Amino acid sequence: MKRLTIRARLTLVYGGLFLLAGVVLLAVTYVLVSQQMPATFGVTLNRPPAPKLDRIIDPGDAEQLRVFARQVQDEARQNALESLLTQGGIALAIVSATAFAFGWLIAGRALQPLHQITGTARRIAGAGIAGRGLHERIVLDGPRDEVRELADTFNLMLERLDQSFDGQRRFVANASHELRTPLALNRSLLELAITRPGAPAELRQLGETLLAVNERHERLIDGLLTLADSEQQVVDRSSIDLAEVVGHVAEQLGTELPVYRQLAPARTTGDPVLLERLTQNLLENALRHNVPAGGQVWVSTGTVDGWASLVVANTGPVVPGYEVETMFQPFRRLRQERVGGGRGFGLGLSIVRAVAGAHGGSVRAEPRHGGGLVVTVLLPAETSVRAEAEHAPPAQPGHPGPTRPEQVPPAVAAPVR
Repeated sequence: MKRLTIRARLTLVYGGLFLLAGVVLLAVTYVLVSQQMPATFGVTLNRPPAPKLDRIIDPGDAEQLRVFARQVQDEARQNALESLLTQGGIALAIVSATAFAFGWLIAGRALQPLHQITGTARRIAGAGIAGRGLHERIVLDGPRDEVRELADTFNLMLERLDQSFDGQRRFVANASHELRTPLALNRSLLELAITRPGAPAELRQLGETLLAVNERHERLIDGLLTLADSEQQVVDRSSIDLAEVVGHVAEQLGTELPVYRQLAPARTTGDPVLLERLTQNLLENALRHNVPAGGQVWVSTGTVDGWASLVVANTGPVVPGYEVETMFQPFRRLRQERVGGGRGFGLGLSIVRAVAGAHGGSVRAEPRHGGGLVVTVLLPAETSVRAEAEHAPPAQPGHPGPTRPEQVPPAVAAPVR
């Protein structure tokens, strides 16, 4: 009984009560009819025979005739009661089946508001980013009953959560903007001090160190602003090819490590600035989380099953599988030191997930065999590209979409240094 759904339980309760009431009604009817039906059906056979019949019927034959008539009457009474039970049982079965069917429909109708509440909760839970979708509300028509009160309470909870998340985002954005001004002023003063004629060498060295610290703080503030902005739903979208974005970002990085590219058209729609930042964070993380010598990075783009994909993989330290998900949390880093002596702020992958979620996509990461990480970003492809992909031939083994980046042969890919 506990494994049944609420709708099934309500149906069993409705149908069971109707069936029980029908059985009781049939039993009472049977008893009343049995008591009211006379044994002789109103025919009296005990009176003395008429004078004329005494001359025709023998007294012994008259007694046999009375016994036979009584047997016929008893059989007719029994047949009537059995017919009442049989026909009544058939009618009760048909009406009970109809009652179960109507009970199923009525239970579904009664539970429809709960399904609406569940659907809203699922859409909010599937929004992907904390705070996304909290603007939705449950609108129920009908009397103010227990279900309506539940919906109003749920709406009140959503409203308070929405205000809380909005306040948190506004605080991060406002605080970041307010911190930019003193940092910019510090940078100007330091640059003026170290470029002043006759400045001592110690002052210039100290100024360069402070400029590096100031630049690090500026990058932290810029990351917080990007994280706050990317958690909002993207409204203004434009057509973008992820292959072009990857090519542009890879050229701008100018790293000494080889970046092997296998870029196929991967058109999507979104904010160019945010998608460029997503790509930049992935490539910078792949370069920063690499081995000190002989490190490599692979990046591939393509369209797979109606999704524009971007896959970035690298060599590097072994990443435990249970620590992969924690890397997407803000200000969370791996315990290993980064190449180049610098440590990030732990916002890179958080921004990547926020940007992908704002575009209706998703991000997943998994440890690479031999060390390093494989990060896959899936974004909704354009409608035209999705239609072409449905009629396109199956992807070859070398296609950048389904092929794991660590399997991309460096001889085929174009290195960028």
